[in-house]
Amino acid sequence: MMRINLLFLLCIILFVMISCEREPSLETKFQQADELIEASLDSLFAGAILLVGNRDEILHQQAFGYANRYNERGELIANPEQMTTEHLFDLASVTKIMATTYGLMVLHDRGMLDVTEPVHKYLPEFETDDKKEITIENLLRHRSGLMQWFPSYYVADSPEERFAFTISEPLLTAPGLRRYYSDFGFMVLGDVIEQVTGQSLDEFLTETIYRPMGLTSTVFNPDTTTYSKIATTSHGNPFEKRMVYDDEFGYTVDVDPEKWDGWREYTLRGEVNDGNAFHTQKGVAGHAGLFSTAEEVYKLLRVMLNDGRYEGGELFGSDTINLFLQKDEFGHGLGWMMSNSSLHATQLPESSFGHTGFTGTNVVVNPENGRIMVFLTNRQQLGVDEEGLYPNLRQIREELSRVLLSD
Repeated sequence: MMRINLLFLLCIILFVMISCEREPSLETKFQQADELIEASLDSLFAGAILLVGNRDEILHQQAFGYANRYNERGELIANPEQMTTEHLFDLASVTKIMATTYGLMVLHDRGMLDVTEPVHKYLPEFETDDKKEITIENLLRHRSGLMQWFPSYYVADSPEERFAFTISEPLLTAPGLRRYYSDFGFMVLGDVIEQVTGQSLDEFLTETIYRPMGLTSTVFNPDTTTYSKIATTSHGNPFEKRMVYDDEFGYTVDVDPEKWDGWREYTLRGEVNDGNAFHTQKGVAGHAGLFSTAEEVYKLLRVMLNDGRYEGGELFGSDTINLFLQKDEFGHGLGWMMSNSSLHATQLPESSFGHTGFTGTNVVVNPENGRIMVFLTNRQQLGVDEEGLYPNLRQIREELSRVLLSD
């Protein structure tokens, strides 16, 4: 009997050893990810924060590099600011999910908004010949036909003037036919939230979502005296300026570049990088403008894995989550990026979801194993290269998602 038990024990030990060889432990994966990020400092970004968690807790969080390393001329600062896990980041287009999409999910769940309804039900100005068929769902899926990008600050000084300009501009295509990733569509969704709630976008989100969840660092227009730790982004807006001045760079825009000269020429810290959000929307917009920490972004994402619940409350029900995570033929949900190519996470299950942000931010959730990755960088601190481009993070995002989120 003892011999049989000993043989059984040896078999168990051998099985565990083989299993460990096949699948690295989470601690090993965290070490691999940390080393990958360390090796990318000063080539892809000046600093970064990596957070990995599940539906219950944070499993790993680490800060790397510097929050502000270079001056306007691209020269090293003598005493750069060390990055910490408490630093706020300009989330850029991650705003689309952590602010606007979450707000719409709450309103839908409360019966205050129906995503299948035409936009003109909430914004009567949309009842025009070409725009009356646009639905809330079209906007969320980037299938409204609205323009993708335009420097609204050339034609508008306020959200109201930007809205009027949006109404006046022709569509790229009939609603629902094609997917054109559109910042303007999400600006309109911000308008919808304000019209339905009677509150400004930031007030509604703070009072309805962020404050009840105990989030204190998820804000628009962060006060730099209140929040002393904010990662810097770009040195002005060289990329966006070239989009206006160079017809072969990005989108072709029909404006005289010399008719407006409000370009920022300093390092941005606590100011949203996106020009439309800053100049026209005064820092509060449906497509960009939200600042947050990695930990608070994780807390928001965790709600999606817990049937809409958080500690002490519920934002929305599981039916609403399922609705917003329904893929269309282009591989995306309502607001959520779900195409693994767009997520830069091609080796994950097709049910994965998240979003990317132009400043160097991205979040990915693998619902199959319940794991969440928040990867925030300040890639713009390094400046643009000779071609006018910021460092490309696709490869490192792919590798991190493979190491950290796959089984």
